[in-house]
Amino acid sequence: MEKGQLDIKLIALDMDGTLLNDHHEVSEENQRAIREAEAKGVKVVLSTGRNLATCRDYAVSLELSSYLVTINGAEIYGPEGDLVERNPVSLPLVEWMFDLSKKYNTHFWAISTERVYRREMPENLAGQEWLKFGFDIPDDAVREVVLKLLREKKELEISNSAPTNIEVNAIGINKAEALKKVCGFLGIGMENVMAVGDSLNDMMMIKEAGLGVAMGNAQPVVKDEADWVTSTNNESGVAKAIEEWVLNK
Repeated sequence: MEKGQLDIKLIALDMDGTLLNDHHEVSEENQRAIREAEAKGVKVVLSTGRNLATCRDYAVSLELSSYLVTINGAEIYGPEGDLVERNPVSLPLVEWMFDLSKKYNTHFWAISTERVYRREMPENLAGQEWLKFGFDIPDDAVREVVLKLLREKKELEISNSAPTNIEVNAIGINKAEALKKVCGFLGIGMENVMAVGDSLNDMMMIKEAGLGVAMGNAQPVVKDEADWVTSTNNESGVAKAIEEWVLNK
């Protein structure tokens, strides 16, 4: 990848395992690099599997001026905090996945428009609109069985945010598709995006961005798809990528 070929106008950052260190903090180096990029006119967008309630404070503290991609693209929020788009998972699929978690005795979590549920679900699933369902399955064999069943449905977008978990969104909903919409709002193209991440839910945006950056702690398959590999989330790898490719330090 030649620096001269790039015109980065938007930096898309995953949060857990990427922007945040293992203590869920944004390092001073990362904060400084993000502020310098924004001062240069480059937009910084958090692109995360988290919901708005668990990422908004980070965006505010970083004084970000642009869009927010949350829940792997299930929701997009505008610069003023307004909901721009929502892409739910159908109720029958959520019910089926909840039954699957019970059948295989797995940990699970689910995100509705109201809140995040962990290890328990409301009695009336139909009373809420669902945006993502997740499984956490340390047992490799059980995880493979569940993955196979999910893939056979052919109605789900399947990724992960850590090697032992599975994240499920509505089909066609991922960070890359959400970023394409954000680029459309801003009048730029995906070739103007630097995307940084560590897990399978970052894979599509890393592949489709003008510059795809994998963290030093990224899953090997993500590193394989990236144009460049930075240092780890505990070593301010985001700052190093921004300095290398945006600030030209």
